[in-house]
Amino acid sequence: MPDRDPEIARHRTIRQRVIFVAAVFALWGTAIEAPDPAALAAFYSNLLGWAIGHQEPGTTILAAPEGSSYVVFQQATDYEAPVWPPAAGQQRPMMHLDFQVGDLASAVAEAVALGATVAEYQPRDNVRVLFDPAGHPFCLCLDD
Repeated sequence: MPDRDPEIARHRTIRQRVIFVAAVFALWGTAIEAPDPAALAAFYSNLLGWAIGHQEPGTTILAAPEGSSYVVFQQATDYEAPVWPPAAGQQRPMMHLDFQVGDLASAVAEAVALGATVAEYQPRDNVRVLFDPAGHPFCLCLDD
């Protein structure tokens, strides 16, 4: 619970405030909209080796191996895939996922075999931007 006495709160250090907030809030996961959440969850399940933790009509949850975080795929009836790179007047990517890989070429080949497509525009030599089957951009980043 936040300090109610402003005098006490004023004397807290930034580190103490961050630790307090971390004790109160924890990132559970993120939600991604898709026209077919089950299919998109299956793509990421195969790509990452994570299990489907829960599925119901319109929602599929992908669970990290240690159960520390989750990715929720939710039904979006009017889904419009984002455009990469961003273009004026088009649906912008609101967020993207980054994955660290040891071998960029083989990771790209595996993602493509699972249904991803490689973006035409690539901003860096050690990163590959791809699109998942629903059109969300994601990055494979070389661990160097």
